[in-house]
Amino acid sequence: MTGRSELSAPDASSGFRLRILETTDLHAHVLAYDYYGDQPSDTVGLSRVAQLIAEARAEVPDALLFDDGDLLQGNPFGDYVAQEYGVSDSRPHPVISAMNALGYDAATVGNHDFNFGLEYLLTSLRGAQFPFVLANLIARESGLPILPPWKVLRRRLTDAEGRSAEIGIGVIGLVPPQVVDWDHDHLNGRVKALDITETARVAVPLLRAAGADIVVALAHTGIGAPDHVAGQENAALPLAAVEGIDVLLLGHAHLLLPRPPETAPPRPAPSAPPPFPACVDAERGTIHGKPAVMAGFWGSHLGVVDLELSRDAQGWRIETARSELRPIFRRRPEGGAVVPLAADAPEVVAAAAAAHQAALGFVRRPVGVSARPLHSYFSLVAPSACLRLVAEAQRWHVAQGLAGGPHAGLPILSATAPYKNGGRGGAEFFTDIPAGELVLRNVADLYLFPNVIRALRVSGAVLTEWLERSAGVFFQLRPGGADQPLIAPDFPSYNFDVIDGITCEIDLSQPARYDLAGLLVNPGARRIGALRHQGRPVGPGDMFVIATNSYRAHGGGHFPGLAEMEVVLEGAAPIREIVLAYLAAQGARAVDPQMPRGWSIRPMPGTTAVFDTGPGAAAHLHELTDLEAEPLGLTPQGFLRLRIRL
Repeated sequence: MTGRSELSAPDASSGFRLRILETTDLHAHVLAYDYYGDQPSDTVGLSRVAQLIAEARAEVPDALLFDDGDLLQGNPFGDYVAQEYGVSDSRPHPVISAMNALGYDAATVGNHDFNFGLEYLLTSLRGAQFPFVLANLIARESGLPILPPWKVLRRRLTDAEGRSAEIGIGVIGLVPPQVVDWDHDHLNGRVKALDITETARVAVPLLRAAGADIVVALAHTGIGAPDHVAGQENAALPLAAVEGIDVLLLGHAHLLLPRPPETAPPRPAPSAPPPFPACVDAERGTIHGKPAVMAGFWGSHLGVVDLELSRDAQGWRIETARSELRPIFRRRPEGGAVVPLAADAPEVVAAAAAAHQAALGFVRRPVGVSARPLHSYFSLVAPSACLRLVAEAQRWHVAQGLAGGPHAGLPILSATAPYKNGGRGGAEFFTDIPAGELVLRNVADLYLFPNVIRALRVSGAVLTEWLERSAGVFFQLRPGGADQPLIAPDFPSYNFDVIDGITCEIDLSQPARYDLAGLLVNPGARRIGALRHQGRPVGPGDMFVIATNSYRAHGGGHFPGLAEMEVVLEGAAPIREIVLAYLAAQGARAVDPQMPRGWSIRPMPGTTAVFDTGPGAAAHLHELTDLEAEPLGLTPQGFLRLRIRL
């Protein structure tokens, strides 16, 4: 871990300490505010983590502050800034203004920072008073990185005896290469993505040669397979093995590293594999022995890496390192009530105040009326009215687009997924819209992402595999077993596609056919049964049009066969805009999305499972007409635990 040093004095010196601070995956949560619920929140906000930053800086003589990307998109505030407020060289993005106020030293971007287009991203970044770095996205026209690939920050450190010395801190930015598929409409033909690990292997020696004494990877990537595979999305483990990288600041996966013991996800049996491979010390926060942090999401935590450094004639050396996370809130052990641990920083509040007030007016605009409550409390265990509303809007739009064309006679199905289902987002992260007036923030609540519409021509065989991939959200259950965990916590709920227009049963006595990464692991397993369309069995050669989104159509979620399916409608309309248009088409009439039987879990007599949902679900238990659910109380994380008799 030594590097080139430009110090003139060759005498040995020790006792230098450098603190490295990380925020990541802010997703436009610059203030402690829930724009979906239109209320303050103690669980989010750069304005809250700013207090922790100030405290961490005050504890040491030398500290650097970095961000790991996914800054600009992720809540209605970010949508408003992109769609209405606008950014320019004279009107900086309020998230960037807040970061300027906090004195960031450098940052990289995440995949969601491209959701509003490349021009919007680059314009937003021009307002930064600190460098953004990104090494593995290349402009096809010029052959050069779209941002500076790396940067050497020259800083003077002070040791315990008051002596100072200059050090070069190299930072390199990296993002999942899948971004060119996920934001195909914005990036196709314009940007080429390179492999994270291979890029680092080439760039880190150049960074060292340019004067970096230590190298910090700002890697918007999570912890996946330990061995390098070309094009890895979650490449932290092989990246940590790259010679010359000293510290890893991670993101993208919305996880915690170091991981507090109480955050470890539930497992079906003690013999189940640990959440991280052996090369990860989750308690100490190291990967292959190198210090690493992943500081949650939405400003939930501040990542801290402390380096004890020495220098001699050969350069700088890391003697010891320590990683930790500092949260902005905790939960009470009984019932999981939120206890804030930080207050708002005035400079961050001021940086976003004008845009915040304007955003509130934007998200409060009336857009329609719903005859029934729309919530996501049970969307992982039963058909959901909020998913049905989005599915109806997508089908309505696709039917208009295909009218009079060669595919007009095919049945139109509609695929949607539940986005707000607690999980890593916490017990508050559920959609809960009462019956009555709908406002703009409610539509954002129903559909979180700026994906655009797609329609695919799909066979019955591919449809079956689509559903099998989705059914991986469930653990395998032992018939006759009691209180078995139902939902696999590492499975993203946005990959649980519910396809409106068919009926089927899911047999949870079977193992999942596909693993979390979408790889076929149990070829003989079949969870999906009794698949029917309008009461008729679906055959492998039956053809359908399925309304879906651009993320899924271009390979997002690794659903088998979808990327090769014929796209019969490639619209430019964001799905949220389609929902708004569908509501407007109803006039003064309230929407009333009915909940047909759709999919169901195949009965397993004598078997019970436990399912965690939001505490607000207690008011809607009567809606579970096909499942018997018994409340078991609140968990320490604040979820309502239900016993479900299958």
